[in-house]
Amino acid sequence: MRWWAFANFVSNAGTWMQLTVQNLMVLQITGSAAATGLSVSIQMAPGLLLGLAGGAAVDRLPRKLTAAVAQGLLGAVALVTALLVALDGLNLPVLLALAAVTGLIATVDGPACALLGNDLVRAPDVPSAIGVGSLVHSAGRLTGAALAGVAVGFLGTAAAYAANGLSFLFVAGVIPFLKAAQPSWDARPAAAAAAPPAPEPAAAKSMTAREGLAFFMRRPRLVALAALNGISAMFGRNYSLTLVVLVTGPLAGDAGSFSKVSTVLAAGGIAGAVLGARLRRPSVRTVAVLTMAGALLQVLAGLAPSLLVLLVLVLPMAVAESVGDTAQSTVLQTDPPAHMRGRVLGAWSSIRTVWGLAAPLTLGLFMELAGVRVTLIVGGLAIAAFVAMGYLLKGRGPRAGALVPVPEAALPARARLGTAA
Repeated sequence: MRWWAFANFVSNAGTWMQLTVQNLMVLQITGSAAATGLSVSIQMAPGLLLGLAGGAAVDRLPRKLTAAVAQGLLGAVALVTALLVALDGLNLPVLLALAAVTGLIATVDGPACALLGNDLVRAPDVPSAIGVGSLVHSAGRLTGAALAGVAVGFLGTAAAYAANGLSFLFVAGVIPFLKAAQPSWDARPAAAAAAPPAPEPAAAKSMTAREGLAFFMRRPRLVALAALNGISAMFGRNYSLTLVVLVTGPLAGDAGSFSKVSTVLAAGGIAGAVLGARLRRPSVRTVAVLTMAGALLQVLAGLAPSLLVLLVLVLPMAVAESVGDTAQSTVLQTDPPAHMRGRVLGAWSSIRTVWGLAAPLTLGLFMELAGVRVTLIVGGLAIAAFVAMGYLLKGRGPRAGALVPVPEAALPARARLGTAA
């Protein structure tokens, strides 16, 4: 697990090095902000169209091999891009094609790597492993953004892509040496030889990606998570968009001022990931409470009279978001039966991509019409009202356990982790 965490830190740092310079590079090639948005959308589109298929593939294929091949392919794409940038041979059609290929590979790579990390620790430690993953992501983001400026300043834009490609290859090289503390569902030869296969896993092998989505939609807890994630994405959370407008507009700041805000956001993300790693059995209620807290802090941020006040508010906002994301990931990866987790993550990828594509446009139009302060305040109040309404409706409805169609006793022991509402 230590090797896996270190490898993912290297990979995340490389990814954020590339992401930091990618939009700037698209602008340099095309001179068009619309083209920049198009490149992002094309890279995200496979998650919407093929997320379910990617999750189903992860459930059926050997997990270590799948993750290693996906990481190797992502590394190859990044290195090809670096070579084209260095040779001045990268144009818009090629760039969009590479973005689409990257998004396609990511539909398999994301769930494969997430579930592989869970196999490296004992079942009770899975929530902590997910928290470590969130910590590594936040630390890699902060480190990668800082290294990008150094790399580009001394070696040029191609260096960021090359570093990202090498980081993927490093992860692919580490994966074969990882030793699982618990076997994944698709790799239990000893257990299969000792006893006849259980009916549920045998049936799962024939389940399609569509049936995986149906399983997701029948789980009230997972549907509630999707709703919380959607309302937060549509009316908040996009701080890189809303806060940059607030800082450079009403607060009369500059790029340096927003850099301070970004640094505090990253620091809060790291602190939140550390706290999230200590959650042993987070629930949907935990995510809802943190969503409510972040929404109310967003309202206060919209009222902030100065940059200093905003910086004070941004830190707990980032902590609440990071802890909530860690709790959400834990529920997603431990609530379903082991043989369904790839498909559940695939369904989650498709659903989350919808919000990812729609939210920036919605927030941008709202800020154009009403201003950034009104957007932050109204958005925060809308999120808080949604969470409060959910609690009221839950209190009036039948017990949550009666709504779950899959009896807990029928699930493997690992699947029962985090099933408490």
